[in-house]
Amino acid sequence: MDGVRLLIVDGDESVRSVIKEKAAAEGFACDEAADGIAAIKLFRRYDYSLILLDTELPQLDGRNVCRQIRKVSDTPIIIVSARSSEEDRLTGFDLGADDYVLKPFSTCELMARVKVFLRRSGGIGRAVPRKISFSGLFIDTVSRSVYVDDRLVQLTPKEYDLLFFLSQNPNEAFSRDVLLNEVWGYDFAGSDRTVDTHIKTLRENIKPYDGYIMTVWGFGYKFVI
Repeated sequence: MDGVRLLIVDGDESVRSVIKEKAAAEGFACDEAADGIAAIKLFRRYDYSLILLDTELPQLDGRNVCRQIRKVSDTPIIIVSARSSEEDRLTGFDLGADDYVLKPFSTCELMARVKVFLRRSGGIGRAVPRKISFSGLFIDTVSRSVYVDDRLVQLTPKEYDLLFFLSQNPNEAFSRDVLLNEVWGYDFAGSDRTVDTHIKTLRENIKPYDGYIMTVWGFGYKFVI
């Protein structure tokens, strides 16, 4: 993506390498830092779209890096850490992190989360069309109405949000966690099975075009065109 530059901060070269390889495949430019001091120096030198930050770093740990960045910038920060306790995650959010991903992680899911924050922060920009159509499935984005073969179907707000989000990111697989964060928000306290329930009713409502929404077994869903 033009203009998107990521900062990958991790003391493990192999972790940095696998993230950078996946990010490059998505078209993102990347810089790497192996310790906290190097991360701060790079951050002060360049303008980053998003920062991927480990908590366990030499010289200056990730918590202090996050704290220092947050004093001067609202650049999205995703903590990528092996520390899995609730206290660690809450501390990360208290310091200003936007997301918390546990190691070991799926690079596909990590990039999906990256894209969510880039869209929110304007790192990936695109105009929302007034009308979206796929065969006989029609979405009016202004009135938030959905039609199946010219017949208005009644969707709940979350069903519409799910359909809109998936349709705007065709052929891209999203985990249930990412869909929860994107559609319900981070303060949602329910189960990820909420996504399954809404997908099921959404498919029923948009038949015979329910085949657009494909299950990615063991992961989540994608809108296939």
